[in-house]
Amino acid sequence: MRTDDLQRDADGGLKHFLTIDGLDRAILTEILDRAEGFLGVSEQAVKKVPLCRGKIIANLFFENSTRTRTTFELAAKRLSADVLNLNINTSSTAKGETLLDTLRNLEAMHVDMFVVRHAESGAAHFFAQHAAPHVSVINAGDGRHSHPTQAMLDMFTIRRHKGDFAPLTVAIVGDILHSRVARSQIHALRGLGAGEIRVIGPRTLIPPEVADLGAHIFHDLREGVREADVVIMLRLQRERMTGALLPSEREYFHLFGLTEARLETAKPDAIVMHPGPINRGVEMDSQVADGPRSVILEQVSNGIAVRMAIMSMCIGTQNRRGQGDGDG
Repeated sequence: MRTDDLQRDADGGLKHFLTIDGLDRAILTEILDRAEGFLGVSEQAVKKVPLCRGKIIANLFFENSTRTRTTFELAAKRLSADVLNLNINTSSTAKGETLLDTLRNLEAMHVDMFVVRHAESGAAHFFAQHAAPHVSVINAGDGRHSHPTQAMLDMFTIRRHKGDFAPLTVAIVGDILHSRVARSQIHALRGLGAGEIRVIGPRTLIPPEVADLGAHIFHDLREGVREADVVIMLRLQRERMTGALLPSEREYFHLFGLTEARLETAKPDAIVMHPGPINRGVEMDSQVADGPRSVILEQVSNGIAVRMAIMSMCIGTQNRRGQGDGDG
């Protein structure tokens, strides 16, 4: 089954959210527009809306990520869902239970949605392929493959600062080879019609096939960010590296670390982003991370609204399916 067929229901609604690749501009824009409506929820006295009341959402994080798990949990609770956080380190999977066994046991508890983060590429797709028809799956990051909600919160942040994507030059800097975030960002930028997408990094950390995705490759930081509207710095994925792909983190910073001096070639109103967590003194210095062009903390706040939007769209598709089943 094609991924797009798996992600959409018969009416074209979002059933699962596994990857941005294959999704059209209309649905990407719908996510961003819906997220705008959720931004104000955090400012209400009661920070909740009833869209997912009565639903059970399970966070299955087989790989650690405090920031992502916490924002998904907050998003689900603000939608009035009941949230189940599975501690993988002490769960049955640590004792040898298969992914399919885990899925079936949680479905028996009437879970409506799984948020899955896993070190193996394709884990979220596996859940979606084997889940019961009424269950939705959201990919919270799988291996080197995809991190679609992170990319969408990045797109949301860019749109709030820059508006239309068409005239923008966006530079993505760092470990492209191991970054699921970079792949999802490129797909999202291309889907939303960004003017130019650039990737910048050492030759050992940029796979040649990235050019096939529509990105221009640079190996010089100053040239790569020249006249850029948006500069996205990526975390150095040390835990996923095999072999000597870098001489040292110090040498990496010397060549590709973002400083105020190197940012001078970008446009004066360029914004600086990072999916986090930041390795200060490796990917960028603190002057940039905490400076006036940084929107890194905004990305974290925006992540809640964007994940609320995606969850509510999938739940809305569930509700339509349920109504249709009842009519039959």
